Amino acid sequence: MAERVISVRVKRMTDEAERIKSYELVPLDGGGLDPFTAGSHIDLHLPNKMIRSYSLLNDQRERHRYVVAVNKDAASRGGSSFLHDHVRVGDTLTVSAPKNNFPLYEDAELSVLIAGGIGITPLLSMIRRLEFLGRRWDLFYAAKARAAAAFLDEIGSLRPNVHLNLQVDVDDERSGRMFDVASIVKQAPAQAHLYCCGPAPMLKAFEAAAADRPQNSVHVEYFQARETPVLEGGFEVRLARSNRTIAVEAGKTILDSLLEAGLTPNYACSQGVCGTCETRVLEGTPDHRDQYLSEEEQASNKTIMICCSGSRTRTLVLDL
Repeated sequence: MAERVISVRVKRMTDEAERIKSYELVPLDGGGLDPFTAGSHIDLHLPNKMIRSYSLLNDQRERHRYVVAVNKDAASRGGSSFLHDHVRVGDTLTVSAPKNNFPLYEDAELSVLIAGGIGITPLLSMIRRLEFLGRRWDLFYAAKARAAAAFLDEIGSLRPNVHLNLQVDVDDERSGRMFDVASIVKQAPAQAHLYCCGPAPMLKAFEAAAADRPQNSVHVEYFQARETPVLEGGFEVRLARSNRTIAVEAGKTILDSLLEAGLTPNYACSQGVCGTCETRVLEGTPDHRDQYLSEEEQASNKTIMICCSGSRTRTLVLDL
């Protein structure tokens, strides 16, 4: 089933930090947008045919706009560069309905938020929600330089709040000291819920430090792939609903092969992070390479991320 999308207009673009711009998106018809919850993201369908996922950073009570922030990554595959270089105020974009793979547990006694770089965006939405609810939260925020740390003024305006413990750990101001994720996790109260969003090394350190905590109190959001996609090829995917069989050749992913065959599966990040391309497996054994499914979900082999994962069996039967 095709994903529902809507058209929005770029109402405002703001320079939030070095190489980071925010985009305020409003509905073309002036009506309300689909609701979302803190931690949600939307998929932007760009005019260059790319689809990219970006976290919503505004207050979840707002129905008149979506706000995202985009870091112009030097290693951009075309999404962030296109937005920075070509999108302007007044342009029309197509976006998906919000999805949430990184939900906030609103009843936690304390929420410990750990951000690295552009990973502040979903956590900023969480902060807004926690402030509205009057819940306790601590924020630990790392950036390569103060000029690269977005939303500092806005976060700083919350300093009078007694629940705030803002620590901006900036690389160029700490003489080579590593951002001590393990210490933050160790010092967090046992009943706290912990959230981390940032570059892959930070997330890896966070997951290792939090390995002994209850799984349901530890939450991560990946923006980039941790593993390389399966490109060996040499297998086929049989599409149960379409009654077609597609060969996956070396150098191509399942998604590549389906698109080349004229099919239109849902997808966005193309890195196994956002979950948009999750597809039910009817027969065969996937070779999982995503960061979306839990270890238990991968072991069950019930679904696969077709953008990056492959097959351990000669044939993989998918519910497509």
